[in-house]
Amino acid sequence: MRIGVLTGGGDCPGLNAVIRAVVRKGAGVFGYEFVGFRDGWKGPLEGLTMELGIAEVRGILPRGGTILGSSRTNPFKIDGGVDKIRENLHSLGVDALIAIGGEDTLGVATQLHEHGVNVVGVPKTIDNDLNATDYTFGFDTAVNIAMEAIDRLHTTAESHHRALIVEVMGRHAGWIALHAGIAGGANVILIPEQRFSIERVCAYVESRFESHYAPIIVIAEGAMPLEGEMSTLDKGVDAFGHARLGGIGDWLASEIESRTGKEARTTVLGHIQRGGTPTAFDRVLATRFGLHAIDAVHVGDWGKMVALSGTEIVRVPLADATKVLKTVPTDFYSEAEVFFG
Repeated sequence: MRIGVLTGGGDCPGLNAVIRAVVRKGAGVFGYEFVGFRDGWKGPLEGLTMELGIAEVRGILPRGGTILGSSRTNPFKIDGGVDKIRENLHSLGVDALIAIGGEDTLGVATQLHEHGVNVVGVPKTIDNDLNATDYTFGFDTAVNIAMEAIDRLHTTAESHHRALIVEVMGRHAGWIALHAGIAGGANVILIPEQRFSIERVCAYVESRFESHYAPIIVIAEGAMPLEGEMSTLDKGVDAFGHARLGGIGDWLASEIESRTGKEARTTVLGHIQRGGTPTAFDRVLATRFGLHAIDAVHVGDWGKMVALSGTEIVRVPLADATKVLKTVPTDFYSEAEVFFG
């Protein structure tokens, strides 16, 4: 059997660990051949490939990013895209695909399965917002990066008597903001699931200064005030209809300064959260996902995604994993000692 492997959407730590596990077990145990598709769905769409064997995956376990490259290509937005993918898979002798990605990449995989393509999915996103899995790899690394930034900002906030705002990723789900904010001892956490009151935020900032401490505020890029919408950059939308977010942290800093008279500064972590070496947790989880993904291919269990349920790796329908986003549930608000507006 010849198997294609691709990584799509935003990169994250742990992608290379999945590729390594898939190839090492697939080639070493089952004797399969592999072809790497470059740049997400652009690879099978345009026939962009690279060799992918044992030699190519040596030493990539600790590397961030993806050796296959990535993109936000959506073949269903291209005339004849599905037919082109089928033709290229046939001409390359590829019998099945392993797609590693988030909601958009696996959404395409779900549709391709419905069109008769043999595909298995692996969940990847730093946002941890894929349904049907407890965790996605990349999330733990992103949280630790954000937590370390918050730790460093505490001393600066106290030294300069400033309100410091940390803007982290999270379009529709506030998992990174929530976990990093709690772990880093932030005073205010603002997430997309709950609109916030700027008046209450400012009141909390003033209260914090009155107690002779400087506040740390963590805000997800998709968080919204009670009156207003997501803060976006005028860059249009990508192939999956997503606008480029940015600026909510600067807006909040400006509002705090004008309403309280206190100096406020914003640190936007941005792509720093995606880069660098994966944590031990993400390396192990990504490796387990890869091993179970090739097992699913071996038994022909198509249209499934490997997922973490408790401590076990299970298979779930791709359609279940992509039909809704996994957002922060309401009961998390009351359990955490945080402010949500």
